[in-house]
Amino acid sequence: MAGIALHFGRSPLSLESEEVLDYLYSLQQRSPTASQTSFKHTVFGLRFLLKSEGLPYNHLQLPSIQKDSKLPVVLSKEEVWRLLRSPHLLKHKLLLGVLNGCGLRCFEVCNVRLRDLDFDRKRLHVVQGKGKKDRYLPLSEHLIRGLQSYIASEKPQDWLFNGQPDVDGSDSRYSHRGVQWAVKQAE
Repeated sequence: MAGIALHFGRSPLSLESEEVLDYLYSLQQRSPTASQTSFKHTVFGLRFLLKSEGLPYNHLQLPSIQKDSKLPVVLSKEEVWRLLRSPHLLKHKLLLGVLNGCGLRCFEVCNVRLRDLDFDRKRLHVVQGKGKKDRYLPLSEHLIRGLQSYIASEKPQDWLFNGQPDVDGSDSRYSHRGVQWAVKQAE
């Protein structure tokens, strides 16, 4: 949003709606991908400015932002099995198994502690997941057997998946990059 203020040399609130639309159009003409991101950020920034000033959105006649209607990529059963079999380390196999079997996000799998596993009830407690919400997810018998084998062999202390400790040695959970690397290697 600073770009529009610098472009015109004054506050966006003092602009006419035609000036704003011309500026947004020029953003879209620069390059297809980068300009779409700049366009969206500028519109969202202007909306925030209007809201914080108590002005209605139609004050600058901002265009609506269309959401992409992409369907998610769903792997076949064979593709999932191939993905789960490809890692050499048991840790990475189970990491992929928990991600896929429980539908966890990257940051959620990094935050799984041993105490979050309930093998008797066949469930995993996700603490402060997306939207800072807790939830329980079912664990399959196959995943439970794998997790028990992994825990017996690797002996993690607190976090289910350990990584390299921080510089100060306080946090040794697996990093987001580590999860992304393991997934990328399995592809």
